[in-house]
Amino acid sequence: MRIEKCWFCSSQIYPGHGIQFVRNDAKIFRFCRSKCHKNFKMKRNPRKVQWTKAYRRLHGKDMTQDSTFEFERKRNRPERYDRSLAENTLKAIKTIDKVRTSRSESHIKKRMKGNPLRERERAKNELIHGIDLVSNPMTRKEDPSFVLPKIKVPKTSNQQENLAMEE
Repeated sequence: MRIEKCWFCSSQIYPGHGIQFVRNDAKIFRFCRSKCHKNFKMKRNPRKVQWTKAYRRLHGKDMTQDSTFEFERKRNRPERYDRSLAENTLKAIKTIDKVRTSRSESHIKKRMKGNPLRERERAKNELIHGIDLVSNPMTRKEDPSFVLPKIKVPKTSNQQENLAMEE
């Protein structure tokens, strides 16, 4: 079973799936779905279309310089089966998988680290909005900027009658 790569978006194409386009010069283009085929026919550059792998690599969204990706290259020649070689290959695949996951996690951490100035501004705004959670209530009583002005509301005759009836 051979898994091909889409010419446009670089995703995997399993046997029996996708579209194959053969140009006059006998160059074969394989597409995973009609979306990729239509974009190819519209002569779009995959490096400028945001959802493609080429765009993500070019703009630093995906990892590009990882030596473990070299194992994905095409190998067309068949090799003679050797049990010890197969065992070593399976062990190597496990270690490669561990290395790849650790590298991708560190890559994601670097991308999500954020801007320190933006983080400081966000913290300052949070402190301004939640000052009552941080400040001492006694200082709020002393400081006139924290105290709301008291407004006297004149009592209406209705309220005075209610108070007299309750007594």
